[in-house]
Amino acid sequence: MVKNFKITVCYDGTDYHGWQIQPRKKTIQGVIEDALYLFKSKRIKLIGAGRTDAGVHAAAQVAHFKADLHYSENELLRALNGNLPPDIRILKVEISDKEFHARKQAKSKIYQYRIYNAPDITPFETRYALYHPAPLDIRKMQEAASLFIRKDDFTSFSSNRLRHPIKNVTRSEIKKQGKMILYTVEADGFLMYMARTMAGALLAAGRGKISLDRIDQLFKEKKRSPLTPTAPARGLCLLKVSY
Repeated sequence: MVKNFKITVCYDGTDYHGWQIQPRKKTIQGVIEDALYLFKSKRIKLIGAGRTDAGVHAAAQVAHFKADLHYSENELLRALNGNLPPDIRILKVEISDKEFHARKQAKSKIYQYRIYNAPDITPFETRYALYHPAPLDIRKMQEAASLFIRKDDFTSFSSNRLRHPIKNVTRSEIKKQGKMILYTVEADGFLMYMARTMAGALLAAGRGKISLDRIDQLFKEKKRSPLTPTAPARGLCLLKVSY
């Protein structure tokens, strides 16, 4: 009997070309589907909650697949991890109802961008944070972050190719923890490069390169600005998908 399996996946995206399968490129989806192939000797389609970019990490990506597999949840968890590289781990396997869809039923996603703000960075942080040795104005970054809490057209803060650029951002906050600056953002959906461009705008604000009024004005212009570059992928991690 075909079952609908829901999996929660953790991965280091450094050595991958993102989540989505691409010809002749190593992707998270592709590697997991290769592992699933070993169970039935045929391709099993894996559908993720979102398509993280090349180099972006995930603490709890959610995906589902349908297959005729006679395994318990714990048996499949162990078997999958036994066939996956150490930088991809399945955290949880659940047999879900047949209607569950990881992407279509997702209510919100939480991303976090990490900035290591100190003169020197340790080798343990270089894969998972943006190194920014120069001082940053945290208060200005916090004020700028609050401007993103809105339901609006986020075209100016993305590389949008979609017809539906309106997104509802319900959380956007900056916190300082020791040498690390953490930007956490939650929304009902994200456009291409949206989280990283918002992080880039906050970095620009912290460096005094863009004013709060200018950030607010960009929403009305609905086009990219060189003042808000896309921050590097290594600092971004998908923390949670809510249903």
